[in-house]
Amino acid sequence: MKTIVKDWRIVSIFDGEEMIGKILWGICVDDMTYRFATNSYISTSRIVKISPNNQLIKTASDSLYQVIGEGKKAEVQMKDFELLRHGFSPEQITQLNLAPNDYFH
Repeated sequence: MKTIVKDWRIVSIFDGEEMIGKILWGICVDDMTYRFATNSYISTSRIVKISPNNQLIKTASDSLYQVIGEGKKAEVQMKDFELLRHGFSPEQITQLNLAPNDYFH
């Protein structure tokens, strides 16, 4: 059972300068586990294995994801990790962090 993901990124999670781990973030194409709706975002648990030759990624929760197309690499600070979990892309989080502090008030 696996989930197929497009528009994906391998996101390195940092606490200051220290990397804590990497997760997969992307958009669901098809989910044989019935956890994700088509075109909804996916933010996984920590990646434990990447098999580039067959484009498979295994996570700490023992889930298997097949990625299609070209992926990107991204970095997010631990303080912004919850934003990823709530659907913000790494690029959106970067934009939020670049905005002036009073921009959204």
